Amino acid sequence: MPGKIALAINPAASFGRTRNAGDHAAAQFRAAGRDVLVLEADAYDALRRLVDQALADPTVDALVVVGGDGMVHLGVNALAGLEIPLGIVPSGTGNDVARLLDLPRHDTAAACRRILAAMVSGGRTIDAGQVTAEGRTTRFAGVLSAGFDAAVNERANSWRWPRGKSRYNLAMLKELGSFRPINYTVTADDVTWSQPALLMSVANGQFIGGGMRITPDASPDDGLLDLLVVKPLSRLRFLAVFPRVFAGKHTSHPAVEIRRVRKVRLEAPGVVAYADGERIARLPVEVGIVPGGLRVLA
Repeated sequence: MPGKIALAINPAASFGRTRNAGDHAAAQFRAAGRDVLVLEADAYDALRRLVDQALADPTVDALVVVGGDGMVHLGVNALAGLEIPLGIVPSGTGNDVARLLDLPRHDTAAACRRILAAMVSGGRTIDAGQVTAEGRTTRFAGVLSAGFDAAVNERANSWRWPRGKSRYNLAMLKELGSFRPINYTVTADDVTWSQPALLMSVANGQFIGGGMRITPDASPDDGLLDLLVVKPLSRLRFLAVFPRVFAGKHTSHPAVEIRRVRKVRLEAPGVVAYADGERIARLPVEVGIVPGGLRVLA
């Protein structure tokens, strides 16, 4: 008999059309004959502990997270060093990792069917990004940001309203009024240089901010990271370039530079790094890649 599915449900998913996605997912899996262990808690730290306990059970053969990129981030780190695959039922506001994997978004039944099919086929293996900062190592699936976009995340996460992508866009406009270029020290594959920039990202995936395709050629299974640099621009020029990001058409702009790397160290005073939309630490950070570090049910 197949083992259990550990189903971790976003503790913040209590609003909007996806507030019952966890219950619907559990029902879908049980209807397919699977044993489901539902994991719920009032806060992420408590949920993380429940997930770790569940994964110690040898009868659990998949972890499925219900939520957005924050829940994916929780799952990626819970599974570090394990052979258990990760399934995703996208029901968050950004869903950038789900977008990268071309998963059904805001369609719980379709997402569950995709997971069940992948449990039969074995799914696919992708790389995991890995960031070390302040003595702690964290994995990520999508993009690490340490510049303007991370500052926007800081601002957006402090607001309760509006929800969804509009909150990120409004926070971006607010942040643009006071943001100044950052002087970074960058070390990529053992080459070090000084780099003034508005935005600096290290990407295993393509998307941030609910669909902004900042590194359109990034592949999550090539064993490499895409280092994105947006050099200083005036506010007007930045606003002119920004709409092109959603279609990935910004890369031809002379202020935009992307290079493939295996490891990066970023240093700058007072700058916070985010990965998969989750706050990591202040710089400096060291970012690398774990080839084939994650099996996903996609």
